Amino acid sequence: MPPLRERKGDIPLLVDHFIRKFSASMNKPVTRVSHEAMNLLQACDWPGNVRELENAVERAMVVAQESELKEKDFTLKLPSSEPKGLTLEDAERVHILQVLEMCGGNQTRAAEMLDIDRVTLHSRLKKYGWKKALVEST
Repeated sequence: MPPLRERKGDIPLLVDHFIRKFSASMNKPVTRVSHEAMNLLQACDWPGNVRELENAVERAMVVAQESELKEKDFTLKLPSSEPKGLTLEDAERVHILQVLEMCGGNQTRAAEMLDIDRVTLHSRLKKYGWKKALVEST
């Protein structure tokens, strides 16, 4: 089966499926995605394929405040031609901390959304000094 980036026409159907799935499991009345948000989803390359799209929709459902998913509900960034100066480790740290923030600090939920084991998440947070930063800010 070709990668999702080569099947952009499947994205609206998949998003609709994921919205119905997560709306039922989260008991949230989200029923659709805005045109702008769909354009954003279709502009992405989806290197993680369908699972990455599913995770993106799930994250958006967690933060959504309306019955329609909007661009602001997605944490996706379009690839840029400008170098960011970030190492892979920096990018991972930023992403993990953003997801953890979206989950209100709930490490179990963040690990589920990141599709990693909770113990792995805990070790990464320790590596990035998350616990220490939390103690310093209180």
